[in-house]
Amino acid sequence: MLRLDNISKRLGEFSLADISINITAGEYYVLLGRSGSGKTQLLELIAGLNDPDSGEIWIDNENVTHKRIQERDVGLVFQDYAIFPNMTVFGNIAYSLHCRKYDNVVINREVKRISEELNIAHLLNRYTFNLSGGELQRVALSRTLITSPKLLLLDEPMASVDASLKDDIKRTFRQLNKKGLTIVHVTHDFREAVSLASRVGVIHNGRIIQEGTPEEVFRRPVNKFVARYAGIRNFFRVRFSNDNGTWKARCDGNLVFRLPDDRYPPDGLLIVRSDAVKLHNSEPDPGNDNRYKGVVKEITPSEHGMEVMVDAGEVFYVDVSSDEFKMLKIREMSDVWITFTPESGIALQGNA
Repeated sequence: MLRLDNISKRLGEFSLADISINITAGEYYVLLGRSGSGKTQLLELIAGLNDPDSGEIWIDNENVTHKRIQERDVGLVFQDYAIFPNMTVFGNIAYSLHCRKYDNVVINREVKRISEELNIAHLLNRYTFNLSGGELQRVALSRTLITSPKLLLLDEPMASVDASLKDDIKRTFRQLNKKGLTIVHVTHDFREAVSLASRVGVIHNGRIIQEGTPEEVFRRPVNKFVARYAGIRNFFRVRFSNDNGTWKARCDGNLVFRLPDDRYPPDGLLIVRSDAVKLHNSEPDPGNDNRYKGVVKEITPSEHGMEVMVDAGEVFYVDVSSDEFKMLKIREMSDVWITFTPESGIALQGNA
């Protein structure tokens, strides 16, 4: 449906470099990156607002690299909505059809249809200056969707929406995607990617550094940057070795982790998700887990319940649910044990 072949573009001191993406029809693709990573610039190239210096852009097997946005059959919703404040909601939604010289019967029918679909039919006669962020988002979306684009491009679509309204907006995007609309969604928010994407591309310094399903990307990050984006906080500089058939990773502080059989570099990073580490208030039974005694250094409320920082010779961050935390009855300076399975460690080569 959408294919980018080796797209490069220099923008002052910054450049997009050799970006290739293949998005199938009906896919929800989230391009995830920090501010300044190049994600919005790439979206503008897809839309036709700029031309690449090299490479090709294909939509539905048609080379659209140098075609204008009007000739690409795409819809673009800007981060700031780009709503016309001097028009009613009806006027905003109908604008693109007026530009295409549709007759009033068709315009009225289509505005009614799309406004009912996005639940803003009751706003059609209102001006936009006193609408909420969620309502403005739906107006901008209606104005874009009324032309029935093959591809919907969303630039940070929830950046200006109140937290209380984000679930409703997400539900709208999911429903559009379930109806078969292909969506490319640009965001800096990891949670948006997890909750919406069928596939994620992580962009950093103008390059796609990892791509795959949310499960693949965030459970098996290829480097420390992606791991941090996924909320992983446990990073250990280690040397890998095979000790009588058992793979181990030794930290600089001499803590040793058992690992599953695999192929490992001589040294690198070992990362462990906070939710993969288990916390115990007494010594656990011996087994195949990595088991270490430590001291609670800090307890912080988190979206999962509590984040417990434990010094066990290396510092570990552990996610604990509120109910589990109550049962453990621990406090700062408590002695605890932590465990995690050998399979929980993810090895990254070199500095990654």
